[in-house]
This record gives sequence, structure tokens and C-alpha cells, in this order.
Amino acid sequence: MESRSQVELPAHVEGPFEVFVNGVPQERGVDYDQLGRTLVFRDELAHEGRLGFWRWLSLFLGVAGTYRKNDTVDIVYTHRGTRTVASLQAERRSSSA
Repeated sequence: MESRSQVELPAHVEGPFEVFVNGVPQERGVDYDQLGRTLVFRDELAHEGRLGFWRWLSLFLGVAGTYRKNDTVDIVYTHRGTRTVASLQAERRSSSA
């Protein structure tokens, strides 16, 4: 089983759009595939998730920072004549290879 990440396009995203992960342009068919309104990335994207009590406490006390990997997915599209960016959170899914 391999893990992949996916994001759902917002309902108002129509027509051509550009996809960026951490500011790096992504190419459809190379970096991700589109299945309906879902973008499925070929690489697993990470997000930090919830902080546990000890991690939160160490941040609060200034003992440690948060240096976990946290990938961002940005969709650049035109909505009502204005170029707009939507920042989305990737979800992990498992699939059979």
C-alpha cells in the first residue's frame, strides 16, 4: 500500500488553475492527477497536525519551536475576473499500488 495526499478543490474554482506546493509549481500528470474535483498528489504531503500537551507546553515556555514538516497547497485561479489564491490542507489516503 502506498500513501498519497489529496485536496478537494473549492466549489467556486472553475476553468484553468495553477497548483503550487510550498511555492513550487506542480504539473498535472507529473506531480498530481485530477479526479473530478479532487487533486491526488503522487508524493505524500505532510501537515503538522495537532500539538500534544508536552509539545504545546514546550512552545509556551519557549523551550522549543515547532520544526515539523508542514506542506501547503495553493490553487491560483480566476474568480469573477479576479486572480485569487486558495490555500488548502492535504489529506492522506492509502491506495493499493
